[in-house]
Amino acid sequence: MSIDPTQARIAEILAAEAAAIAAIPVGPAFSQAVDMLVACRGRVLTTGMGKAGHIARKMAATLCSTALPASFLHPGEALHGDLGLVSPGDLLIAYSNSGRTREVLEVIELGRRVGLSTVIGVCSQPDSPLVQACDLVLEMGPIVEPCRLGLTPTASIAVMLAIGDALALTVMERREIGATDFGLRHHGGYLGEKARGS
Repeated sequence: MSIDPTQARIAEILAAEAAAIAAIPVGPAFSQAVDMLVACRGRVLTTGMGKAGHIARKMAATLCSTALPASFLHPGEALHGDLGLVSPGDLLIAYSNSGRTREVLEVIELGRRVGLSTVIGVCSQPDSPLVQACDLVLEMGPIVEPCRLGLTPTASIAVMLAIGDALALTVMERREIGATDFGLRHHGGYLGEKARGS
C-alpha cells in the first residue's frame, strides 16, 4: 500500500516542529523569567513584529486569562505614540527569532527612555543585538524551518508559542491561581462553564 505523499509531508512538518519544541534548552534563565514575571509590579507588555507579533499578542491574552494583566505593544504603533503604555516598573517580553528586528530593538531602546525597567527576550541567535539589549534572554535553540524554501517561519513560531505557554502556566501555578480566579476572567464559553463547574 502506497503512502499518500501529502499525508507524509504533513507528518514530516509536524515532526519537525515537535522536535524544535523538544530541543528548547530549558535552563536557569527560564526560572529567572518566571521570578521576574511573578515579582512584576508594573505592567507586563509583549512585543514582536510580523508573525512573532502574533505570538506576542497571544502571550498577552494568555497572561490576562490566567490573572496576570498584560498588553501587546505593537512595535510600529509604539513608535507613533503607543509608547505611552510604558511606565516605570513595567516588564517587556520581546520576541524576535533573528534578534535583529529593527522595530523591536527600537521599542526596547525608546522604552528604556520612558522608564521600562526589565526586558526579557525570546530569540534563537545568541550573538544578536536583541541579546545585548535585554536583561534576560530565553534561548529558543537551533531552528530549522521545515519549509522547503527555508523561509516560512513555522518551527520558530511553534517554539515561541511553546515558550510563552510554559511561562504563563508556570507563573499561574506560582501565583496559585485557581479555577475560580480563571472563571472570573474567562466567564464566557465552554472554558467559563468548566471553570465555574469545577
